[in-house]
Amino acid sequence: MIKHIVMWKFRPDTQAQQKEFLEKLSGLQGVIPQLIRSQVGVNVGADNYDAVLISEFRSMEDLHAYKVDPRHQAVSGLCKSIAVDRVAVDYEF
Repeated sequence: MIKHIVMWKFRPDTQAQQKEFLEKLSGLQGVIPQLIRSQVGVNVGADNYDAVLISEFRSMEDLHAYKVDPRHQAVSGLCKSIAVDRVAVDYEF
């Protein structure tokens, strides 16, 4: 099993786009078959990343299939328009 964790910092004054992005990202659960489970969260603290995605896949191949899926690509495009930084880690568990 693979856990895929991504965190983003967003440009100021993009709250509406952030909300749309995170809702659409959450909406991929149950739509893209390789995505076993996912959780999207918004930071409640200060001076940290703004949002996080924690998702699970059976294999790195499934994670790759998710990343290139057109439905994920559409959501990712919205993120790229508002993000100023992104960090990610993938690990086996």
